[in-house]
Amino acid sequence: MQIAQNTVVAFHYTLTNEAGEVLDSSEGREPLTYLHGAGNIIPGLEKQLEGRAAGDKLQANVSPEEGYGEVQPQLVQEVSRESFQGVDTIEPGMQFQAQTDGGPLMVTITEVQGDTVTVDGNHPLAGQPLNFDVEIVEVREASQEEAEHGHVHNEGDHQH
Repeated sequence: MQIAQNTVVAFHYTLTNEAGEVLDSSEGREPLTYLHGAGNIIPGLEKQLEGRAAGDKLQANVSPEEGYGEVQPQLVQEVSRESFQGVDTIEPGMQFQAQTDGGPLMVTITEVQGDTVTVDGNHPLAGQPLNFDVEIVEVREASQEEAEHGHVHNEGDHQH
């Protein structure tokens, strides 16, 4: 069976950056499973998996535009240390959920200078080309419920 709209796909992957550094991998874990066509993975990878089948291996190179987007400078802001009430230590690399006019946004602390904290709301991989080594393990038709809900249901584990 080929990967198409409303198929469930399980695949192993290793994600590297342009320098060849491993950023993420399913090695030693269960394969990543998703519902194809439901926007559950980045668009550039989903497009390159289309039409593939179990057993296929491929290298998928994804541009920032089809990955986590370009860096948006307006998502980098300086805020007062007082914005982090109840948090004793603030250090670069820490992540928090901020409430914005557009809803919740994950931000990463990039710098702390006295009472000024710089936060970045861009995805940590925004602006980076991504390189995936992929091995497709399984492709199956989605159940009617999976297709309706827009995600894969694990056996005996369905909670909303």
